[in-house]
Amino acid sequence: MNKLPLAKRTQILATLCEGSSMRSISRIADVSINTVGKLLVEAGEACLATHDETVRNVKASRIQCNEIWSFCYAKQMNVADAKAAPGGAGDVWTWTAIDADTKLMVSYFVGDRSGESAMIVMDDLRSRLSNRVQLTTDGHKAYLEAVEEAFGADVDLCPACEAVRPHYHRIGPL
Repeated sequence: MNKLPLAKRTQILATLCEGSSMRSISRIADVSINTVGKLLVEAGEACLATHDETVRNVKASRIQCNEIWSFCYAKQMNVADAKAAPGGAGDVWTWTAIDADTKLMVSYFVGDRSGESAMIVMDDLRSRLSNRVQLTTDGHKAYLEAVEEAFGADVDLCPACEAVRPHYHRIGPL
């Protein structure tokens, strides 16, 4: 198996980070587009493992949670009419939990916009924190049960979240 030289791998990854397309990178670096794809997957797996191993026992005071919409192959409303849409085509949501002060991505998950996805990211977030935090969300209903299930009473909700979800009565000083 051929292994790209470190300089070539660095060039490809740096160009990907700049936002260039895989096809243009394959032309610039004079490698197959499959090589770019394999390197991207390999780098992603390494980043995932590093994040999972090192982002533990985080001491934070405020965590901001949100979801980011995108799509794979085609927007959900167009998947039925798309030619040869692969499995998994359609809307994709990246759930994020970010330390408001340091901007550290404490937890993330890519999935749909369901309560199950909210539960996955909230459980993961809870497992990475070392202390009680103030949690801010956008008020999406999927958070209701997920926050309660993951944190129980061991979380403070921001005043705006408290107003949106009056059944939470745990807000207090940090």
